[in-house]
Amino acid sequence: MREYLLTLCVTAAVTYLLTGPVRKFAIVAGAMPEIRARDVHREPTPRLGGIAMFGGLCAGLLVAAHLSNLGKVFELHSEPRALLSGAGLIWILGVLDDKWGVDALVKLGGQMIAAGVMVLQGLTILWIPVPGMGTVGLTPMQGTLLTVALVVITINAVNFVDGLDGLASGMVCIAAAAFFLYAYRLWFGHNVEAAAPATLFAAILMGMCLGFLPHNMHPARIFMGDSGSMLIGLVLAAGAISITGQVDPDVLNTFTGGSERAVVHATVPVYIPLLLPLTVIAVPVADLLLAIVRRTWNGQSPFAADRGHLHHRLLEIGHSHSRAVLIMYFWSGLIAFGTVAYSVHSASTWILLLIVALSAAGLVLLLLPRFKPRAPRWAEAFVPPRYRRRKPAPAAEAAEAAEATAEPGEPAAEAGEPGEEREPVPAGIHGATAIGDRSRFTRISSNS
Repeated sequence: MREYLLTLCVTAAVTYLLTGPVRKFAIVAGAMPEIRARDVHREPTPRLGGIAMFGGLCAGLLVAAHLSNLGKVFELHSEPRALLSGAGLIWILGVLDDKWGVDALVKLGGQMIAAGVMVLQGLTILWIPVPGMGTVGLTPMQGTLLTVALVVITINAVNFVDGLDGLASGMVCIAAAAFFLYAYRLWFGHNVEAAAPATLFAAILMGMCLGFLPHNMHPARIFMGDSGSMLIGLVLAAGAISITGQVDPDVLNTFTGGSERAVVHATVPVYIPLLLPLTVIAVPVADLLLAIVRRTWNGQSPFAADRGHLHHRLLEIGHSHSRAVLIMYFWSGLIAFGTVAYSVHSASTWILLLIVALSAAGLVLLLLPRFKPRAPRWAEAFVPPRYRRRKPAPAAEAAEAAEATAEPGEPAAEAGEPGEEREPVPAGIHGATAIGDRSRFTRISSNS
């Protein structure tokens, strides 16, 4: 575990330190596209954050290759090299798209080529467990097609959900954490050597996301762009392929004590969702499917951009930017960690009851967009100002005091210097007042 923590920390540190220089480079290079109708940010923001994330990926793999235990993964498996090759291709494609823009069909072809490169180097699905049938072996053609489909679906699912500050990186980080727990349990808990590459990929993916999040939280100073969203989507897909399609269920007989069919039934709560994948990125996949149906129904291309994504709808019903992101985090964590917990204790009823209770709490949060919790006074120093109890302004206190001391029938004096005459301010719409012209957008970033 210490080597994994070291790899994660190095990856996060390199990503964090590279993001600042990459932001300046993106501004100089002109990778700051104009604000589109579907965007929720109000100021041009540089992209190319994927450059820093790719640097963190390379640093994590380099450090892991020189560690005593993790170094054996590179000696016994070709999957780390396959991941680096595919990630390099998809990263180059994303950088070109962030700077000059690439056609949707060209990006789709590039994603398929990156997946094909990983297949050629051994990162492919060999078999899948099916409930009631046991293990179903795949031909090379079937394994290649299924692997390419999984990579393309995962990449586009993560890319589609990248619409709010910190949303994609946070959701993928949550998914990677749940995935790491499952893979680590298989490798060290049950001595399944084939799960070692997936465990390493999950730790590096967490580091990439954690290192980039401080720069990407609202208000974001830099976006990851397609170079980042497609990159983390490919890494997540590579881990799912490695552990789902290459861990033989026959090996799991050693700790289940049952037949192959019993093993498949015991592990299907995680195997099947990771294969499709519908658990670790269930929310992005649902958003992807809804977007395709919505755009096709309206006679548009499935790749046409719009403002109908889940995060856009959360903003429309009244949630703030930060709360919409936290709600998406909540659902991602509930689905991912709930499935991992169910895979460990599938016979426990309390796990299902806990998931149902948390789901009900999530629905309540969705229906209360205007609710703002207030921290107790003893905890106000530890929470953001928006969650503190508002104190009355000095002018309001002076007005209340003057009103209390005024004689009956005498108009209350306004707060201010004694003898000072104040000119009346013309009232605006609905009683509002305005002096001079006011810009529509009052927040100006000092780093732009």
